[in-house]
Amino acid sequence: MRFNPCAKGALTGLGIVLFNTPALAASDAEILVTASRVAEIMDETLASVTIITRDDIEHQQAQSVRDVLRGIPGVSLSNNGGAGKFTSVFLRGTESDQVLVLVDGVKVGSATAGTTAFEHLPVSQIERIEVVRGPRSSLYGSEAIGGVIQIFTRKGRGATQPFFNISAGRYGSREAVAGVSSSTEHGWYNLSASSSSTEGFDACKANLAAGCFADEPDKDGYTNRSVSLGAGHRFNNGVEVDARLLRTSGESRFDGGFQNEADSIQHIAGASVRFAPTEEWQTKLTAGRSQDESDNFLNGVSASRFDTKRDTLSWQNDVTIADEYLLTAGVDYQDDKVDSTTTFAETSRDNKGVFVQFQGMFAENDLQLAVRSDDNEQFGDHTTGSVGWGYLLSNGTRLTASYGTAFKAPSFNELYFPGFGNASLGPEKSRSIEFGLAGKLDLGNWSINTYQTNVDDLIAYDASILAPNNINEARIRGIEVTFTTQIKDWNVNTYITWLDPENLSPGSNRGKVLPRRAEETLRFDVTRQFSRYTLGATVIAEGDRFDDLANTRKLDGYTTVDLRADYTLNKAWLLQARIENVFDEEYETAAFYNQPRRGLYVTLRYSPRD
Repeated sequence: MRFNPCAKGALTGLGIVLFNTPALAASDAEILVTASRVAEIMDETLASVTIITRDDIEHQQAQSVRDVLRGIPGVSLSNNGGAGKFTSVFLRGTESDQVLVLVDGVKVGSATAGTTAFEHLPVSQIERIEVVRGPRSSLYGSEAIGGVIQIFTRKGRGATQPFFNISAGRYGSREAVAGVSSSTEHGWYNLSASSSSTEGFDACKANLAAGCFADEPDKDGYTNRSVSLGAGHRFNNGVEVDARLLRTSGESRFDGGFQNEADSIQHIAGASVRFAPTEEWQTKLTAGRSQDESDNFLNGVSASRFDTKRDTLSWQNDVTIADEYLLTAGVDYQDDKVDSTTTFAETSRDNKGVFVQFQGMFAENDLQLAVRSDDNEQFGDHTTGSVGWGYLLSNGTRLTASYGTAFKAPSFNELYFPGFGNASLGPEKSRSIEFGLAGKLDLGNWSINTYQTNVDDLIAYDASILAPNNINEARIRGIEVTFTTQIKDWNVNTYITWLDPENLSPGSNRGKVLPRRAEETLRFDVTRQFSRYTLGATVIAEGDRFDDLANTRKLDGYTTVDLRADYTLNKAWLLQARIENVFDEEYETAAFYNQPRRGLYVTLRYSPRD
């Protein structure tokens, strides 16, 4: 059945597994909530999804969210010079501000820039990441054109358990993480803190006409400090409450002609209460705040400050009509506020959204229908919808098809930035169609998804009005292939993405490739566990990309190889080592910005195991 009552009871709305109870039949790794806003088994979802767990992060020895996301299907990244530097995530070829990002169900990102600072999110505080590819505005509203990335912070699992790890490596990199967590049948809690720093390397190659517009041959370091805490409790009457907090601060040095230092703070807090008025009806109330602060300096002198706050409220109801039918309906409210040294004509904006979703199973067919209406203070009403269908063939292969529309509201910078903004802008709009096949063979599991997304009214600078305008168009096609298998005790994961992101805007750039997206991407992971040690390798290969709209500045493709090893000292202690970029590949994902070269990183972990 699609609507497993055990999973649905433990996971509703925008939460994750709160309690380790015998009734929960599926493991955390098999259950996701982001694709449909309700709990569902991953093999049964109609969406294209990738889940990264805490175990995946630790076995990979990832140092950043960028490390975790590199090479997974549909994801392309660009980075401006290493740790703590501006990082853009392009999901299925869409723009970096057309990806909705949630942390524990709270919508995050800068209301002024319209993007999320992935570079400051500490991987040490992450329990799992769900990447949902394809439009999701019919459930979440603005920004979900390319898809949704939801990050869940750490939580309690099992008996009271302290944990910590220390790491060191090239570029003077150091990290320390410590925490304690616990869970019982009725509650859980987690408290953890981390501190990391790196001396870095010269972020930008000297160029006064492009890139960072500066010549500053120095090391560009980065420091990050974070703390996360959360707790939840289930009362005897079935009412569940939980609250979470993540605070991270970053100090970054970089090369730039207008600013070369930034201090940032991200503060994300959320709380929810859920209960079941009847056996068939579950309801959930959620409140959250995301705050994004940035103080920018040039040679130690203040250059600008931006402080944006995003308050959200949500009421979601899940009604089981029968074992095979689930109706979800809810209301979302969002209020954005801006406080800045830059004067904006408007400093606040709210949005109200109402959504309805139906999920049903009819013989071998699965159906998902969703519609949403958003009333935005700036651009008025906007309606989006989606339909998904799945069919289980006799040999166990599953066929899926979906269609969806989505939109992205203009950011405060695009609307009101002095001398640049255009308050008459409308939302960017898209329509997407997707087909997929997935199955299981004796050799392993496989999936193939192909899609096309057309984006209209893209915002770009319009010389005729000397301001941004809704004048651009794009057509993005892609194919994503995944294959997982085991060969003589070696676990093998392969991800391949082919992308054709074409600019359809009028003018000389029509037919060009959208910038900073690699058209071919391969990720190959192999791991084998022996008695007390584990060996692994990751190969990431990306094809050529262009850095500009005119496709005159080409960035060559590259291949990196990472090697890693774990050694279990005893039941609680684990020693890890990772050689990044073994062959010392020199490459760029954004023109003139350097990327890390070969480096050795060592980690010692303490985590008692039962």
